[in-house]
Amino acid sequence: MARIRSQIKRNRQNEKRRLRNRGVRGSARTAVKEARAAMDDGDTSKSKSTLLEAIRLLDKAAEKGVIHRNNAARRKSRLIKHFTTMEARPVEAEKAETRAAETIAEPESKKKMRRKETEAKKPADRKTAARKPAASKKSASKVSKTKAAGKKTARKK
Repeated sequence: MARIRSQIKRNRQNEKRRLRNRGVRGSARTAVKEARAAMDDGDTSKSKSTLLEAIRLLDKAAEKGVIHRNNAARRKSRLIKHFTTMEARPVEAEKAETRAAETIAEPESKKKMRRKETEAKKPADRKTAARKPAASKKSASKVSKTKAAGKKTARKK
């Protein structure tokens, strides 16, 4: 327990701030959980509204200093990423179903035609392009001779 008056006052202030911050942080956390739950259910309109609410509360918490602004940005980014993948899932499922239906209804001759088309589209075996030779390196003896010559000229001056 603190004995110094300024420390006692500081403890009182910290406790008030802790309680105030706790409410803001808790509401943001709840909103994020609700948004994730709505996204997992697959309801696009509900998940969009809960996502916007969660983003608003995360921004407010970051503005008040309850959480760091990078922490809020990271959480928002993850939520938005989850939302976009949730939106893309039904579209991919529909495409897969239509492909499956097409292959079942497609006669054998069309399948053969398609194979021929894909084989024609494949690139032919390419020859590797000729590369330029690497810059020739001076042999060790030539290098040592030039160094020795440089020393001699340096001594003459």
